[in-house]
Amino acid sequence: MPPRLHSGFRNAGLSLLLLVAGSVGAGAQPASPAPISPDTRRIEETVERAKDLPNLRSLIVTHNGTALAEQAFGGARLDRPTNIKSASKTIMSALVGIAIERGVLQGVDQPVASILERSIPDEADPRVRQITIGHLLSMQAGLERTSGRNYGAWISSGNWVRDALSRPFVDEPGGRMLYSTGSTHLLSAALTRASKRSTLELAREWLGEPLEIDVAPWTRDPQGIYLGGNEMALSPRALHRFGEMYRQGGTIDGKRVVPESWIRESWTPRTSSPFTGDRYGYGWFMRDMRGHTAHYAWGFGGQMLYVIPSLGLTVTMTSDPTEPSREDNYIGQLHALVADGIVPALLPKPEDATGSIQQTPIP
Repeated sequence: MPPRLHSGFRNAGLSLLLLVAGSVGAGAQPASPAPISPDTRRIEETVERAKDLPNLRSLIVTHNGTALAEQAFGGARLDRPTNIKSASKTIMSALVGIAIERGVLQGVDQPVASILERSIPDEADPRVRQITIGHLLSMQAGLERTSGRNYGAWISSGNWVRDALSRPFVDEPGGRMLYSTGSTHLLSAALTRASKRSTLELAREWLGEPLEIDVAPWTRDPQGIYLGGNEMALSPRALHRFGEMYRQGGTIDGKRVVPESWIRESWTPRTSSPFTGDRYGYGWFMRDMRGHTAHYAWGFGGQMLYVIPSLGLTVTMTSDPTEPSREDNYIGQLHALVADGIVPALLPKPEDATGSIQQTPIP
């Protein structure tokens, strides 16, 4: 039997799992995945393929909490914090869900202006008061992006919250997806003002303590608000444990961390990426892999967390955070490691298959 990953996964179990089917929405699935003996040969071959990717720094694969692969590359360590870049947005989504559950925030339909009113410039477009917490989570605020070519100017401004709120509208609130770190930074500011506590404090108490992971301080804006949606530092093991908690419907070691209903909300597709076409919910991307829905967090350079509840699968990959993940289709290669290597190792073999799911040979 493969070794257990570490004590955090001993009680992972086969708890209530969540599955999004297609683009209709998410719902709780009462049944656990059918027992499958993983194809260890495929996993070993996938690890060997991973070694050929010079930017890759770690790979962790667990099936129902049991480790199938734990590898560090290029001098990295699985227990050493690394910059998870925009995978931070997925962590921010969890914090918002917990805040709503605890009454710190009213809900996804709450206008963010009700919390950040004093940061709205007098000359701001009136539509800024229509932007809700949900719009920020799903990247549908309608405001000009602060990411991409606008990122440098945004973080050079003297007030990141005010600057994001004063951006011109390029779509209506609730319109198309406009991927913007400014949107998740507004969520960090809203959490800070509504709770009167820093985002770091909330992350440590609401996630760090129950998950038994370290959350180190990270970048703050000129007003001292922790950057929402970028620059968080978590170890590969810590990021993986966060993913395992989501795979188990918001619990870890029998402890409730995130409301199960929030995971359903987060994994309900609300828009789609203009870059990849993949569906997007509240801080999570979604794509189909061999007939199963993969929910994933994605950070610049290839900081990846995949959760496929229908297979009991969680995969974490971290990469050199200074190299773009879309160059040379690196992100495509990471997706392929999961879709073409790891997922088939958990599908029924042809002689055992029932229905339409068949094991597909590795190309």
